[in-house]
Amino acid sequence: MRRAGRAAALLVVLGAVLAVLGAGTARADGYRYWSFWESSGTGWTYATQGPSLVRPDDGAVQGFRFAVSEDSQDSAQPRRSPGFAEICADTPAEDGSKRVALVIDPGTAADAPAGETPPAPRTACARVAPDASTAEALASVAKPLRYDSGALLCAISGYPGSGCGEQISGTGHGTPAAPASGAPDASAADAADGSGGGPSAGVLVGVGAVLLLGIAAVVQARRRRG
Repeated sequence: MRRAGRAAALLVVLGAVLAVLGAGTARADGYRYWSFWESSGTGWTYATQGPSLVRPDDGAVQGFRFAVSEDSQDSAQPRRSPGFAEICADTPAEDGSKRVALVIDPGTAADAPAGETPPAPRTACARVAPDASTAEALASVAKPLRYDSGALLCAISGYPGSGCGEQISGTGHGTPAAPASGAPDASAADAADGSGGGPSAGVLVGVGAVLLLGIAAVVQARRRRG
């Protein structure tokens, strides 16, 4: 009877440990937003500033991708490789202006808001003033644009029709980057409210306490047998 009771107690301890760990790791929130990218020559690099702050040179390639993601490391890139010569082939250079190649990828149906269908990805060559920002280049070829009160880019060419960087719970995708790069900073938000994707300090302390209780129970049972 004593052995059966000890076995049952250990099972309870193990169940508690698994429950606590599951509560700390099951949550996986993401954000639906337009991310902003810059050409690295052979691929894409997540922009460290927002499109209204970046003033690209003539010949630059800039990309935008709509998707659900957790942060800049998890964020989906535009599905087309940057290529200025191809995108701006029909837009010759002119004095007093610059050309900026834009890749606009509205993403997949899986990332689209309910009831909306993403338009096809497209490219455009914007001819703008020499000091124009990426946001101004985008506005010249992809109106209407929509921004929120914090200057976060919410829609390109009217897509999506509503919403702006909203949180999507339990997606398994993961958060957008900093507002300067076109997305909310989920890591900062998680730190502020204690709701990060991994176990919090309190959860880890709880797990440690449960494990110690289990170890103590096993040691005590062995001593009694001795």
